[in-house]
Amino acid sequence: MTATAARELLASVSGTIHQGSEDALIESVSTDTRNIGSRCAFFALKGDRFDAHDFLDKAVEGGAEVLVVSRIPEGVVFGEATVIVVKDTLTALQQFAAWYRRSLDIQVIGITGSNGKTSTKDFTKSVIGEKFKVSATVGNFNNHIGLPLSILATEGEHEVCIWEMGMSNPGEIAPLCSIAHPDIGIITNIGTAHIEFMGSVEAIAEEKGELAKCLSADGTLILSAACDYIDYFNARTKAKTLIVGNGRGAVRADNLIMTALGSEFDLIIQDEERVRVNLPVVGRHMVANALLAGGAGHALGMSAVEIAAGLNKTTLTSGRLRAFEVDGVTIFDDTYNANPESVTAAIDTLTELNEPGLVVGKKYVVLGHMAELGDHADVAHREIGELAARREIFTVSVGEEAPGITDGAVSAGGEAKHFNDRDEAAKWLQSTCASGDVVLFKGSRSAGMEKIMNQAFSKI
Repeated sequence: MTATAARELLASVSGTIHQGSEDALIESVSTDTRNIGSRCAFFALKGDRFDAHDFLDKAVEGGAEVLVVSRIPEGVVFGEATVIVVKDTLTALQQFAAWYRRSLDIQVIGITGSNGKTSTKDFTKSVIGEKFKVSATVGNFNNHIGLPLSILATEGEHEVCIWEMGMSNPGEIAPLCSIAHPDIGIITNIGTAHIEFMGSVEAIAEEKGELAKCLSADGTLILSAACDYIDYFNARTKAKTLIVGNGRGAVRADNLIMTALGSEFDLIIQDEERVRVNLPVVGRHMVANALLAGGAGHALGMSAVEIAAGLNKTTLTSGRLRAFEVDGVTIFDDTYNANPESVTAAIDTLTELNEPGLVVGKKYVVLGHMAELGDHADVAHREIGELAARREIFTVSVGEEAPGITDGAVSAGGEAKHFNDRDEAAKWLQSTCASGDVVLFKGSRSAGMEKIMNQAFSKI
């Protein structure tokens, strides 16, 4: 972050100084004693299973120059560090991030949605980086703690910031919007992710729609032409709406061809000449995400040529449909997370490998359970298995919460196998898959599908 005096932090969080100087400079922020940067302000957060106030000595030893705390523990030697006391350290972190964001002369792109937030962020970062100096969310830093840290990592040289906004419960998106104050909003889609806590798809749309509501009349809301809630979001935003999509929209893809490890299409933007894009990522849903990124570039005045160049260079975050080959077996690593819509899109990706010119052997989808579905879980797991069977894909389910997937596949006449044990699943895949085969791994984070993938195909 740009060097900031402790007095600015003090004022933004309505804190008091326990010791030290208001002139202390802050150049980085951390909530982890293992990651103390130069001139660091350490916020001692308290969670359900930890309290960073118990580790303040480690923050001091690590070189933190400013400590933000809600209590002064006995016996801690603060040395020369400036110590600021606040009522709540998480609230203080968010307040400081909100103040810092408004001090920056930047354009902010906020991204939310049920699926595809991180891949859309990756595409957008690559596109916008063709013309502007960009800062973007790292990893999954997109919640009430991660977003403030992403904001506070922004440097003065950055011109555009791209921040994800995630949620799992009602009332989480609006506070993130008030902190980030986005100029451009992207809603990737509306699905059933976190429906256990949200109750209905309509409630999810309402929550994601907070991003649309926060945009000003000078802002831009970018939606996919395939979104079922376009009219709903249009009615809830003052911003102009930009629709993008495969074959339709102001920014669209035409003449789409799927290749073994990517996609090719003509990028068409209103009055500009069409430009051929060679996207280094498989899947029609990834093309849709790429077009959302193209819409952001268009909103910032970029040309079709610049946007295409950025898309061609995109590298996705690990676990988001990364493709690679081991001993002739093509592996799709989509292990980061899973819900019914994203698993359906992944299965569709394997199905598309049947298109002319693409010759593959047997296709396998290796699935763990989909979490946070509540009462919808049993039906959702069976339906995914049935879909894989209809698409003639061999289904492998792994874990005690996943047998419904295989049950669904078998009931639909498909080939399927279930393993409760990860090691047994990995050994079976290793002994069964042959050169020319295609294997896709997917499941919720708690399913640990990347461990099975790494064990079965240990050369990766």
